[in-house]
Amino acid sequence: MIKDYTVHIPQAELVDLKERIAKVRWPDTLENSNWQFGSNLPYLKELTTYWQQEFDWRATENTINSYPNYTAEIDGLKIHFLHIKSEQKKATPLLITHGWPGSFLEMLKLIPHLTKAEEISFDLVIPSIIGFGFSEKSTKEGVDYGFVANLWHKLMIELGYTSYGIQGGDLGAGISIKLAQKHSKNIIGLHLNYITDSYRPYTTETIHEETRHYLDYLKKWNDDEAAYALIQSTKPLSLSYGLNDSPVGLCAWIIEKFHAWTDNDGHIENCITKDELLANVTLYWLTQTIHSSIRFYREISQNPLHFGENDFVGIPVGFAKFPKEIPLPPRTYIEQGFNIVHWTEMPKGGHFAALEQPVLFSSDIKTFFKNIQ
Repeated sequence: MIKDYTVHIPQAELVDLKERIAKVRWPDTLENSNWQFGSNLPYLKELTTYWQQEFDWRATENTINSYPNYTAEIDGLKIHFLHIKSEQKKATPLLITHGWPGSFLEMLKLIPHLTKAEEISFDLVIPSIIGFGFSEKSTKEGVDYGFVANLWHKLMIELGYTSYGIQGGDLGAGISIKLAQKHSKNIIGLHLNYITDSYRPYTTETIHEETRHYLDYLKKWNDDEAAYALIQSTKPLSLSYGLNDSPVGLCAWIIEKFHAWTDNDGHIENCITKDELLANVTLYWLTQTIHSSIRFYREISQNPLHFGENDFVGIPVGFAKFPKEIPLPPRTYIEQGFNIVHWTEMPKGGHFAALEQPVLFSSDIKTFFKNIQ
């Protein structure tokens, strides 16, 4: 059953948030350490002062509620999603899925570019992954890429879309890939801007030299940068006690990734504003979804994206490669598992493409789907 949904957080929860921020106990830091050991202390103090004194969650609520919001109960789980229909009559249904530590809020900047275009336009469905945002948390094991993919397909069928396109980055890429494998007859095309480092195609080919370089680089990157993923894949609950209880701790854990994974020339606000950063962190805080969201890492670590003999994605696939993205396999390696018909080397941008470069990103999505229909 699909129902209208309006976001409204009780005022007492917003007051409690500000009170907790005021009571933060700051750690020490080494001189001139910048972001070397995690979120930069001077910047985090600046950001949390703004959070307490100036950030307006009600403005974020108003923006969310300016779009059609719904919930649907699929297989006993409540899914929150935006459903924005195009101004054009012959629109392409497009399901867009976010990742971690982002949320459906990332995609708001894409909406006007994808629903009002004349050459090709889209009916957008933008859900929150189970355990993220306003979607329900599941306390049962097995909520991985494939599990969510099945929910998404049932949602699209419930909305009357038997043929639709899909787009995903980060965790959303893994979910979208599983959708393409499980329900290929219903999928027009798959557009990606990321693929997980757990991806392994089914192949008997010799590993190319560029793939060896990628795997070597990936190992070094994981050693230097991926401790967060190891913790979230093994002991997410222990980490969550602190993050669910301290808004500043939660902010530090999330903001570090936005700083490290964006094309920001050394200052995070060169590409993302304080309000955009804090809207996302505040969503995690108010919905208490840090544990349910990072627990997803545990689930996908039990079922990585290793392709079997019949898992080749044969539908048309487009890929937008942003220069400051976290490690990506070379095109030759990706093509061993996907029918790549469109590949774009983007001039700028990083991991959070919809937030950082919504015009470039939406343009590539439009070009891909226009060319395959």
